[in-house]
This record gives sequence, C-alpha cells and structure tokens, in this order.
Amino acid sequence: MLIGRERGTVTAETAVVLPALVVVLVLCLWSVTVVGQQLRCIDAARTGARALARGEASAAAGAAAQQAAPDGAIVTLRVSAGLAVVEVRYSATLPGVGGPGIQIGSRAAVATEEDVVVGDGW
Repeated sequence: MLIGRERGTVTAETAVVLPALVVVLVLCLWSVTVVGQQLRCIDAARTGARALARGEASAAAGAAAQQAAPDGAIVTLRVSAGLAVVEVRYSATLPGVGGPGIQIGSRAAVATEEDVVVGDGW
C-alpha cells in the first residue's frame, strides 16, 4: 500500500511509458506491413518477367506486374540479350508521417522463350 509522497507514482510512470509503448507498437505493425509489401514487389516482378518471357506484349506484362504490385509502385520492363527483366520499386512511408520512407523492391530476370533450347541431346 502506498502512503504519503509515493501516492500517484504509478500513474505518472504509466503516463510516461504508455506513449512509448504505442510508438513501439505502431513501428512493429508498420514493419510487418513493409514485409508484406516487399513480398508483393517480389511477386509482381516475377509475374511481369514470366509474361515478358512468354512473349506477351509489354503493355500486358506491365499491367500484370502493376496489378500484383503495391499501389504506387513503379514497374519497369526491359527485354535485352535474351532476358526479360522486370524491376518493381516502392517507397514505404510511415502512415501519417510522410517523408521519404524506406525504398523496397525486387528485380526478376527470365530467359525469353526464343532463347531457350529444347531437346538438344540431353
């Protein structure tokens, strides 16, 4: 039992610690969201690269990658030297804070079907 001067110290300590706990909780939840967005970037790059490698039009492959990517992601497509390369970049910002955020993304490269040799004696 608290007596005299110690009365109210638990309330004061809680008032100091509670905002710090809220900040830590928000950062933890945001980091889980960023990991999910990173996985979406990986899936989007793979989807776009496979579509390009199959010979689909750049617009169709880009649309497929953009649909799989997080909203606001930048998707770039390139076919050169027998490789279909798709890069997805995304800036994950802390909600309500703004600012530059963390740059995440993925790049996938797949050999185009014209360059794949099938049945060469193996």
